[in-house]
Amino acid sequence: MEPDELLAIISRGEDSAHQFKANAHNAVSIAEEMVAFSNSGEGQMLIGVTDDGDIAGLTQEDIRRINQLVANAASENVRPPINPHTENVPLPDGLVMIVTIPNGISKPYMTTQGSILVRCGSDKRKVTAREEIQRMFQSAGLIHGDETPANGLTPADIDMDYFRAFFKREYGERLDDQEVAFAQLLENMNLAKEGILNVAGAQLFAGRAHFRLPAFIVKAVSYPGTTIDEEDYLDSRDIMGKLADVFQQTLSFVVGNLRHTQGEKGVNAPGEPEIPRIALEELLTNALIHRDYFIAAPVRVFIFSDRVEIINPGHLPNDLTIENIKAGNSNIRNPVLASFATKILPYRGLGNGVRRALKAYPAIAFEDDHDRNLFKVTVARNPHEGGPG
Repeated sequence: MEPDELLAIISRGEDSAHQFKANAHNAVSIAEEMVAFSNSGEGQMLIGVTDDGDIAGLTQEDIRRINQLVANAASENVRPPINPHTENVPLPDGLVMIVTIPNGISKPYMTTQGSILVRCGSDKRKVTAREEIQRMFQSAGLIHGDETPANGLTPADIDMDYFRAFFKREYGERLDDQEVAFAQLLENMNLAKEGILNVAGAQLFAGRAHFRLPAFIVKAVSYPGTTIDEEDYLDSRDIMGKLADVFQQTLSFVVGNLRHTQGEKGVNAPGEPEIPRIALEELLTNALIHRDYFIAAPVRVFIFSDRVEIINPGHLPNDLTIENIKAGNSNIRNPVLASFATKILPYRGLGNGVRRALKAYPAIAFEDDHDRNLFKVTVARNPHEGGPG
């Protein structure tokens, strides 16, 4: 880094990506900064700069000592170890060491004392909330929301007629002919553990999962205008039940509240929805399969006169971006649900759902909102007419 570039950074003060330190003597303190940056994104410690932005400067002896301190902290005081990069920049008042900490790929990082920290503005904070820690483990692929226990739901809550039909259809055998106990069979299928259904098992096969998992439903509302109105709406429904039923009912709700056109069909033929059905199927399937099940909130579907919005709890996982998913990249947040979805929903699991939806209907926009921890899909109605007809 050139001196002028470093001085420009210093002049802007500390922020979420830059931390100033006049000097460094404590490996534990250095490790805490590294953990916070690794958990939050790439950042830099500028050692030799006071909190007020004055150049304290380092001597050559300081540089040798701090280099060893940084190396020790990164390897011995951070779990898992990280690999920071150091650079020494000469300024008129002395040397400044730039320690660059990369965005971690094995989150959550923690100190050897067990503290998980993240950046919060120009400072750092300890992570103590269970939900936030769970999401960090989720981002590292260590745990998945669909595998967490659905407390209170047991194999006795399975809709047996539905499960028997599914089992016969998919495996070609009668459920009652299996030699293992039903509870063990569910565990073998990754739908339960130690006599408790997980979220995937409950969502897929439980008869009344919504009584124990009331947030994992779809709230659908159709409005006559272009904004949300608590009193003035055309249709409203809380959609709950097994995942396949939720999908079908949500799709029916959306299609039923759209305009239909006859096109080249006769007047007695059923009209086609203004938004192609295949696009809606792909988007709704993705919403149900890829939502964040660590967040106790429903999927929301809003139909306005000029658009349809599908709002999912949880932003895109890991390093996925909107451009990634448009290109067909995927990161399976809920692997158990995804594996069963190919058997019960129009879901192929190849990462091409968004591409198929856009091919069928290009007027689709995506918003990955990290601040509000949601992912929103907006599907325009009458995109070539400038508004509703």
